[in-house]
This record gives sequence, C-alpha cells and structure tokens, in this order.
Amino acid sequence: MITTAVRMYGKNDLRLEKFPLPEIKDDEILVKVISDSICMSTYKESKQGSEHKRVPEGIDKHPVIVGHETAGDIVEVGSKWQHKYCVGDKFSLQPALTYKGQNYTVGYCYENCGGACTYAVIPSEVIYANSLLSYKGTAYYEASLSEPMSCIIGAFHAAYHNTAGEYKHVMGTKKNGTLAILAGAGPMGMGAIDYALHSDVCPKILVVTDINAQRLERASQIFPIKSAAKKGIKLYFINTAAHNDPITFLRSLTDGHGFDDIFVLAPIAEIIEQADKLLSYDGCLNFFSGPINTNLSANINFYNIHYNSAHMMGTSGGYTSDMLESLSLSEQKRINPAVMVTHICGINDIIDTTINLPHLPGGKKLSYPQIKMELTAIDSFAEKGKDNPFFAKLAEICQKYNNLWNAEAEDYLLKNWPIKTY
Repeated sequence: MITTAVRMYGKNDLRLEKFPLPEIKDDEILVKVISDSICMSTYKESKQGSEHKRVPEGIDKHPVIVGHETAGDIVEVGSKWQHKYCVGDKFSLQPALTYKGQNYTVGYCYENCGGACTYAVIPSEVIYANSLLSYKGTAYYEASLSEPMSCIIGAFHAAYHNTAGEYKHVMGTKKNGTLAILAGAGPMGMGAIDYALHSDVCPKILVVTDINAQRLERASQIFPIKSAAKKGIKLYFINTAAHNDPITFLRSLTDGHGFDDIFVLAPIAEIIEQADKLLSYDGCLNFFSGPINTNLSANINFYNIHYNSAHMMGTSGGYTSDMLESLSLSEQKRINPAVMVTHICGINDIIDTTINLPHLPGGKKLSYPQIKMELTAIDSFAEKGKDNPFFAKLAEICQKYNNLWNAEAEDYLLKNWPIKTY
C-alpha cells in the first residue's frame, strides 16, 4: 500500500512524501485515514524535534508521521485480530498508551502510523493496549475530535476537592460550584465550555475569559447565555482587557466566594497568577496549556495554599475512558465537538498550517488527508463560493447548522471534492 504522509525529520522539518507501507503482520491493522484535526501539540513537536519528550532520536534517518487526532476506516486486519475488528469498520484512536512498561504515542514516534497520512499501519502495542477504538457514529470528525475532547474531559475528572472534616479527596469538578475557564474562547476552551454545560456535573456559575473580542462573540453566539440559564447555570463571557481590576470584578461574579475550579488555557504567567488570586477555599487550579518554555514560572501565593487549602495541578492528555465518554456524548448529541472547528484543509496544507498554527486566527483546524484543499475558514465558504460551486454548496450546508462544521458537510466534501490525494 502506498501512503502519502507528513513526516518529521527534525526541528521545523516537516515533509509531505509518498512511500510504500510494509505488509502488515498478523498482529497489525491497516487503516485508511479520513480525518485528522491539527493539534497545538503537533506544532510544539515540530518546533522541538527529538528534544520533545515523546519523539525518539534518529528521526533524520527514521522520520515519524505526525498527527494524532485521527479517524478513518479499517482496510485490512491481521489474523490475530480478526475476531475483534472487521474490514470497513470505522475507528478512532487513543494516541498515548503504555504497553509492557513503555510509553508510546501515535503521531510522535512511529514511521508508519500517524494521523497526517492517507494510510497507516496500526502497530500491535496500540491494539494490545485497547487504544484502537471501534466507532459507530456517522461523522469522522467527531471521532477525530474525541481525542482533544478526551483531554478536556480528563482534566475535568482530574480536579479534586477535600471532604469536610477529613482528608479524603472527591474527584472531579465541584457540582453546582463556581467554574472559570481563563483564556477560554479558543478551540480547547470551546470544547471545555461545551462539556461544562452538558456533562453530568454542571457548575452553577461558569465564567469564560479572554482578551479576544471576536472569539468571545463567537463563543456567546454558539453558547447563548439564555440557554445556559434554562439549565440553572449563570454563564458569563468576560473580556478581561476591558477591566482595570479584573480580579475584583471576576470575584464579584461569585459574590466574593471565588472559584471552586479554574482551568488555565494559555501558558502565560500573568494568567496563572490571575487564577491563583481567584481561587476559593479548597479551590482547584488546573494548568491545562502545555508550554514550550521549559522555564515558565509564575508567582503563587503559598499562604493561600496552606490556609485556603488551594490545589495546584496540571493534566496532559486524556485516557481511553475519556475518549469513550466523548464519543458517547457526541452520539447522544449532548456535546458538539464541531464548536472547536473554524477551518478545513486537505493533506497538502497540513505542513503550513502546523508550523504557523499559533499565528492563525480562529479555532481548530480540521484536515482531510484524502483530498487536496487549501486551509479555508468556514466563515469564508460563501465568499469563495462566488467562484467555486463546491465552496458554495459547503456554505449552504453549514448555514443550516449555525455555520458550524457538520456531518452533512463532511459527507459532501468526501464524496464531491474534485481534487483527491490518491
């Protein structure tokens, strides 16, 4: 099988190449990749090369396929797994796994497996670790986005609070508590808002901050305050740049109580310090955004850690159970991972999108490796449609879904887009 893939040879060295995959072994599976959402972690990986914790040495001679938020179809099943997987089944994939005491991550350490490719060989340890997940849904993008959503869900589950009168941790964000998502109007913030509003453990107050007015406006349109109020949740979208004293103002939204749970979604010392000042008694701060700067630090009030029982933690990635929860909630239409997506592209624009990701506007960039298509904002479909009937049709479809990406648009794209990779 010939695959077309984005491979990394070193720092800032991504290449789109075509090469043959080896024949699968009895304990491997061949898959066709249909969708792969582009993660900020892949940008960080491309900047660091083998200095990244998950990337091996020697990639200049043994390049790795990048991309790990992937979904597609099973094409061929090794004899060892034919009792469990069938040709034609859809799959999702948990990229980070541990097998026999060793850590592996799809999109970081494999020559023949990743998300930014047309075909991939799923290695045996991924399957043994139960990280190749059968997907029964319709839209491939929901399966791809179950990976970033699993990171969000895992972060919510990892929060903890003390039981009154004893040192016993209660896991998870506080039900009917006060929750803040700082720098929260970006793609991961949108997923976090969606989960906070529609999971089984909802806050009574949810505050989302950002300094980007356009992002906040989009978030408020997708998650109307009135709809949250019907669920008994007070939802606020706050541009902290518009306040001389954002700490006092944000605390006032909780009547001075502070926030039981805070997620920091940007690796910026000022935001970390802001979160520290906003915590309530027994509050839990999750530094969610992974930094590139290995020396990132911030001033934290240890008086509050001691006397206010403040908790500081960080999470990176989600577990398979978190992905399964995401897939289940998507199938039930309780969450809509498409709220994270603002741009679509084909395999030909994955490299430029990845290396420029921090500087590109909007939210999540979703790629379809089986086609060639320049990175295009969903909001610009209608304008491009004046000269391109395919974009015009995509615009028409997306407008039916609050201008969000959707299963109907994906189906049209895969069946009708004129420029295929193969």
